[in-house]
Order: sequence, then C-alpha cells, then structure tokens
Amino acid sequence: MRILVTGGGTGGHVYPALSVLEVLRREGAWFKVEEVAWVGEKGGIEERIVSREEVPFIAVSSGPLRGISPGQALCSVFLLARGIWQALRVVQRFAPDVVLSTGGYVSVPLVLAAWVLGRPVLIYLPDMEPGLAVRFLSLFAQRVAVSFEQVCRYFKKDKVFVSGYPVRRALYVTSKREARQRLGVPIEEAMVLVLGGSRGAHSINEAVRRDLQKLLQRAWVIHISGHRDYEELAQLKKGLEKDLARRYLLFAYMYEHMTDALAAADVVVARAGAATLGEFPAVGVPAILVPYPYAGQHQEVNARYLQERGAALVIEDEELSERLLLTVQALLDDREHLQAMGKAMRALAMPQAAELIARELSALAKGKKRWKMSSAGM
Repeated sequence: MRILVTGGGTGGHVYPALSVLEVLRREGAWFKVEEVAWVGEKGGIEERIVSREEVPFIAVSSGPLRGISPGQALCSVFLLARGIWQALRVVQRFAPDVVLSTGGYVSVPLVLAAWVLGRPVLIYLPDMEPGLAVRFLSLFAQRVAVSFEQVCRYFKKDKVFVSGYPVRRALYVTSKREARQRLGVPIEEAMVLVLGGSRGAHSINEAVRRDLQKLLQRAWVIHISGHRDYEELAQLKKGLEKDLARRYLLFAYMYEHMTDALAAADVVVARAGAATLGEFPAVGVPAILVPYPYAGQHQEVNARYLQERGAALVIEDEELSERLLLTVQALLDDREHLQAMGKAMRALAMPQAAELIARELSALAKGKKRWKMSSAGM
C-alpha cells in the first residue's frame, strides 16, 4: 500500500499519524521506505519529528488564514495556491493508494490535490471540535475519524466513525518503574512533568520559574520548556543548590524519551492540546491543564472534557502564576485523589484507535479503483 500523510503545525497533528504508520508497518501493509512519505511545511515541527522516524519528507508551500492580518492572509492565499500546484505534482509522481490527513493548514494542499486526482482521503480529527481546515477538508474526504462520539455531529453520518485517539503502543506497555530507571528518577519520589506543547508555553514556564525551588523541594520536575525560554531556565538551574538542581530535568524538546516521561509522572502540567486526549489516558496520568487562551475554543473544550470525567483539574492561564504551586502540592499530598484521577484518566483510553484507522486506510486503498470510477461519474 502506498500512502501519503499530511498534517502539522503541532506535535498533536503528527504523533497520531505516526502511531497509525507504526501499525501499518507492523502488520505488513507497507514495509518499504519508498511506499510512504509525509507532506508538510519546510522547517515546520512535522519535518523535525518525521525526520527522526525514517519517513521521507516532502515540503510544499502553505499558510494560515485565521488570526492574521489582511496582508498576511493575501500572502497565505498565494502560498496555498502554490502549495496545491506542488501537491498535484507530488500525487502524480508518488501515486498513493490513499492519503491520511491529521489537520492543520499545511494539510490543505495535499488533500485538495488528492481529490482532484481521484485519490481517496481519510481525515483524522484529534480535538473535541474541528478547526476551520478540517471542516473544509472533510468535504473532500471519503472517511473522517474522530476521537469521541460527541464529535460525530460535525460531519456527515456516512463519512464519520469513532476511532479514539491513536497513540503508540509503547505508552500502554511502559511501566512507571522502567521509565523512571531510564530517566534516573527514584521510584519512591514524587515526580511532576511540565509540558508546554511542541512549541513551549511561556506562561507555564514563567509559573514554574517563579516557584521552582518550592516545587523541587516537593518533587522531581521534568520540564519540557520549548526553545524560547530554555536558555533562561538553564541559567536558573545553574544557580540552584546541587541537591535541587539534580531534581530538575530540563529539556527544550524531548523526542526519544517522551514515552518514559509520561509513564514516569505522578502528575502532568500541560496545555490542553489534542494529545492530552490520547496520550494522558494511555498512561493514566492525572493532569493539571492550562488551556491556551488564543487557540480558539478547542483547548478549553478538551480540558473541560477531562475535568468533567474526574481525570484533570483546570487552571485558567491568567490564574496560573498564583495557583500552580498550591494545586500541585495539594494533589501530591492527597494520594487518594491522585489515584482516583489516574483511574478516571485511564478509563478514557481507547487502545485500538491506531488499528481502527489503519484498517480504514487499508479498505480505502483496496477500494481505490472502485472509488475512482464512482467519482468520475459524479
């Protein structure tokens, strides 16, 4: 099976697709490197992640149309037009049996090119609410996979199906003890994981910086800060006492040991991007979520979904600096509450999600010729 994948902008648009590719590779649907490629934006987060996964990357032009000035929007229209032309050439040369899209504006050129050239498309939506790009692109897709039943209402009934959020198998099978051994964190100590998403989160970093010494007196902290604030935080670490500094594991970004960091944590502090809906349930880690206030409504919806089910606590961004330390300390001091949250989080996991999407992709690929014939008569 030949497959083109597209999606990017954040890790939440990349890792679900990699999980599906993992299943396809494992089950033998494709096994040659020339049978799969990722189409995305040059220099984007998707290129950096995919390059580590031995998946060939093809760059096309693209640009956002939301939350930008009229001048920037005009530039994006030009980039999208050029990207569609580039994507048409990619589809013609690569001749995929099927296309998988996980959203983001970078996915627009390839999905439209696939539709023009009669190649079937499956879109996966990780969030609780679809963004502008996914709503638009769903018109050109044969199937739309969503993580939750509540999301089906946004799409045509004959297209949509509930898959769950696909995550890598390692998240389900990695034990806390094994993960901590690899990270060098004692099993008997409390551990807090702080995430800002693939680009970092300045307000979370600032809240951690403000109360870092008190946090480290209570727990080990693995902090994935993003590149923007990394140097300042690294300098702060150098000024810590030796015993506290060794308890502060700081990374600009984490590739190889992200699974271990999640599995090792007693609680995670994070934004509420799509990955929280799949990766946190897979390891059953309680969460303190801080929705990004400028990401539309989808992070707020994601966070409230987990909070309402007892798996997470929500702190608004403007309250973070005052509430973060107290909330972390209260959770770590209430092991019964922490365990209940972890149990509620794990109950939301859907371990077969990647397999379900892989199966639908295979079905679309096998029915490619039939679909092309029917679409020609539209």
